[in-house]
Amino acid sequence: MIKIGILGAAGYTGGELIRVLLNHPEANIVFANSESNAGNLVSDVHEGLIGDTELKFTDQMPFDEVDVVFFCFGHGKSEAFLKEHTIPANVKIIDLAQDFRIKGSHDYVYGLPEINHDEIATAQHLANPGCFATAIQLALLPAAYLNLLKEDVSVNAITGSTGAGQKPGATTHFSWRADNLSIYKPFQHQHIAEIRQSLKQVQGYLDADIDFIPYRGNFARGIFCTAVVRTPAPLEDVKEAYKDFYRHAAFTHVSDNPIDLKQVVNTNKALVHVEKYGNKLLITSAIDNLLKGAVGQAGQNMNIMFGIDEHAGLRLKPSAF
Repeated sequence: MIKIGILGAAGYTGGELIRVLLNHPEANIVFANSESNAGNLVSDVHEGLIGDTELKFTDQMPFDEVDVVFFCFGHGKSEAFLKEHTIPANVKIIDLAQDFRIKGSHDYVYGLPEINHDEIATAQHLANPGCFATAIQLALLPAAYLNLLKEDVSVNAITGSTGAGQKPGATTHFSWRADNLSIYKPFQHQHIAEIRQSLKQVQGYLDADIDFIPYRGNFARGIFCTAVVRTPAPLEDVKEAYKDFYRHAAFTHVSDNPIDLKQVVNTNKALVHVEKYGNKLLITSAIDNLLKGAVGQAGQNMNIMFGIDEHAGLRLKPSAF
């Protein structure tokens, strides 16, 4: 069994991670840390887990008792935490924040299995990709492999309210979000840097801009993305290249038919579809922002890091069907 510790266990990602790991055949949650909820049942906060576990939150962090620890902190808190705490060198770290996603002086491997599988398999420290970043990269990476990203790429993507975290805010509470739609951080979303990093890794260079407009959706979970790439390449050649690029991917699938968000919600799947209008290649992708965009991918990465079946604990059913 893989012995697991979770930091920041009371938020949306912490709760979703616990749900996934409780159903993982080789996972044992040793501790779920939350100072503000210490002593309370996990199911008192994550009410969907009532009847599934008697696990309680703790303010303790017994790192010497675990094989891997998940950081479910807000962005910027992981690096600060590591400056104040020591985690044994033999304990693997999977960080779900953005602190270590951009290559630098650290040893964190960027955890997108579709392009970094071998590096993930030997990683001690891993930076889990962002939710928007995952959906957009999976839409564009095969195009980068085909050397098609020569002109600016237009990207629109809409996300559910859970992407903003569990703490209520002005743009997340129901009365504002319901029957509403808005954009935020146009052309300057924090995920653009990691998207460019991966596209450059695959294509070898990236001079084009990624013109990304993020939308807040009036639904709870999921990301639906559209990207437009200008190219004279024949559609059938592009389709075959996309399928070939993802032929070994455990959870990313290229669909011949147009895709819907409901096909991926509550799963670790990413679906991709390509079609063409004149010289415009339209790529759509869809993921669940809390699963393939966060803890599902983190669990997939854990499986790779420990050399077990990538699908373990992640054979999930779409919630709408």
